[in-house]
Amino acid sequence: MEDPVAIIVGAGPSGLATSACLSHHSIPHIVLEREDCYASLWRKYTYDRLHLHLRKQFCELPHVSFPDSYPAYVPKNQFLQYLEDYVSHFKISPMYQRSVEFASFDEEAKKWNVKAKNVSSGEVEEYSARFLVVASGETSNPFIPELEGLNTFSGEFLHSTKFKNGKTYRDKNVLVVGCGNSGMEIALDLANHGARTSIAIRSPTHILSREMVYLGLTLMKYFSTGIVDKVMVMLSKLVYGDLSKHGIIRPAEGPFFMKVAYGKYPVFDVGTVKKIKSGEIQVLPALESIRGEEVVFENGKSHPFDAIVFCTGFERSTNRWLKGDDYLLNEDGIPKPSYPNHWKGKDGLYCVGLSRRGLYGAGADAQNVVNDIKSLL
Repeated sequence: MEDPVAIIVGAGPSGLATSACLSHHSIPHIVLEREDCYASLWRKYTYDRLHLHLRKQFCELPHVSFPDSYPAYVPKNQFLQYLEDYVSHFKISPMYQRSVEFASFDEEAKKWNVKAKNVSSGEVEEYSARFLVVASGETSNPFIPELEGLNTFSGEFLHSTKFKNGKTYRDKNVLVVGCGNSGMEIALDLANHGARTSIAIRSPTHILSREMVYLGLTLMKYFSTGIVDKVMVMLSKLVYGDLSKHGIIRPAEGPFFMKVAYGKYPVFDVGTVKKIKSGEIQVLPALESIRGEEVVFENGKSHPFDAIVFCTGFERSTNRWLKGDDYLLNEDGIPKPSYPNHWKGKDGLYCVGLSRRGLYGAGADAQNVVNDIKSLL
């Protein structure tokens, strides 16, 4: 094809939303995706029991609503069906197995030059366009921290992206590392399947129910973050009580403030806290080292485990291939400009889905980016 007007890197929900908005305005573009399918994280690297953590109205992509028949909290299989219908509706056809290795702005031609390795053939392909959209996501590359003695661990260890369900872990001692939403849900799934489950919690964390989060998002339209946070903390104390005796410390800063300031989500509890209170899930402090099957914790105690699931997040690889950008993205691939101006760089560079505001943020980013491209055209 002749040179597209825009190149989108990534065919997750962020890239699909951007492609849909460009198609809506009949702007020619291509989507480069390193995997062999769109939404690969959802298709291949998520656990079975996963549901959208927010109500469906906060998770819709631009121009298409969820069907009325879908429940308020959409399960993984129905979200994938929604994406399939979305891709079909907008006739989105990503170029798969294209791993972007280099992108830079040509000052003379006023275009972005992108080199992508065709994973199946090994050839390096070159593309150019006036606009470049980074939509490779917050969850690019699974991260497992370097732990002393991890290579000596005699059991199985895996990142959360490899975990499907707890069926094979019945009657086994399993440690979940990390208390974000994935860690808490995977711990619940393991306990439900009869694993002797422990979860290592290193940092203070807010625990809220889905209903509290929905109320909080509604109140944010009318009140300041500080007021909403006070309401959230009060409700959390009423519903969950003092969790410090179970090893969970509440942060000094409020849940919505922490979300905006640091991109740190509160935990949306779907039953894990009840299991912690009953003793079915044991809370342990941060890991210090590993010796064979024994895991040593920072309180000096050690426990044997058959398996460890690391729910320790992701790293972004943008800084390895995006050259010449000292304005938009930092070393960790997160926008430097603060919200709500985080999506726009210089020379026709944009990012979508990196504002740490989930699917709702990705949809808003996509519309902002495409409106800006349209105005420049």
